[in-house]
Amino acid sequence: MEKRELKTEAKKGLSLQDLLLTAVLLAAGAVLKFFVGSIINIAGMKPNFIIAMYCMAIVLIRPKLYYSIIIGILAGAICQFFPGTPWLNFGSEFAGALAMGLLVMIPAKNKTMEIVLAAVSTFVSTVISGGLYVVLLLVFIKSDPAALVAYVPIVLGTATLNTIIVAVLYAPLMKVLKKPFISDNTEAKAE
Repeated sequence: MEKRELKTEAKKGLSLQDLLLTAVLLAAGAVLKFFVGSIINIAGMKPNFIIAMYCMAIVLIRPKLYYSIIIGILAGAICQFFPGTPWLNFGSEFAGALAMGLLVMIPAKNKTMEIVLAAVSTFVSTVISGGLYVVLLLVFIKSDPAALVAYVPIVLGTATLNTIIVAVLYAPLMKVLKKPFISDNTEAKAE
């Protein structure tokens, strides 16, 4: 009898669980933006739950960079169903998801640092997304660059609210999804 060998192939793409998680988070972001986003409005600043949720999806599943970009484009498509300026979200969410995809590659040494990196990455990604949205808005809709100053506190406030959402939900979602913290894997390799 010949010895049988099992061939294993490298994982390609996202798992079904990761695809479902992304879909659920983006859908939750859309629902929250529609219902809660219209209620929470502090001096023009309201959380963009869609950005918060695609940041959460990217930090939870840590996909390859091109999957992060796809998630951003999907988020931009979802934004088309909401009042606002059509088409601009495709560029802004693309850039935000790209930034998030790059930032999640930064290694963390422990769980606390991992949560802080998730929060900081969300802040930076939201600022990039919101900042690009404002620039695109001014280029394609309004020609007054002085209006940019009025959007700065709105973008920073939204980034802060999104950061709090991700910082609060990251660790509990990792536990519920039974995903190991990335820092747990690096600590195990170091031993």
